[in-house]
Amino acid sequence: MIQEQIRKEIQEAMKARETLRLEVLRGMLTAFTNELVATKRTPQHILTDDEALAVIKRLTKQRIDSMEQFRKGDREELAEKEEAELAILQTYLPEMMTREEIQPIAQVKKKELGVTDKSKMGILVGAVMKDLKGKADGALVKAVVEELFSS
Repeated sequence: MIQEQIRKEIQEAMKARETLRLEVLRGMLTAFTNELVATKRTPQHILTDDEALAVIKRLTKQRIDSMEQFRKGDREELAEKEEAELAILQTYLPEMMTREEIQPIAQVKKKELGVTDKSKMGILVGAVMKDLKGKADGALVKAVVEELFSS
């Protein structure tokens, strides 16, 4: 369970005096607790790994958005901190598939569903995302599907 692993790593980070890592890990644990409360469970419950990964993905997305905003505001030092936090968060996410790995899956799904025109592109993207379930970035899947219709 990811949640239990994070608790152990907090202890290790405290012993190693890794302040940034400790801050990120504690933030993750807090986000897990918030997710439990939002889903009407007590903080003593444990999230499933899929739920924990969804929370971590949300946290990484927040870091990416913050980095963009800080860079627009010419606050490079804050953007660098967000970038360091993002690197720590990404170690808990599964490796994402590349464009080359997604392409054959999208082509097979296109034939399987019999999608021939661009108006059904959304259905195809949804079907591919369902098959890949958290293994691929949605924007990349959408780009790959768009390429199938442009060629």
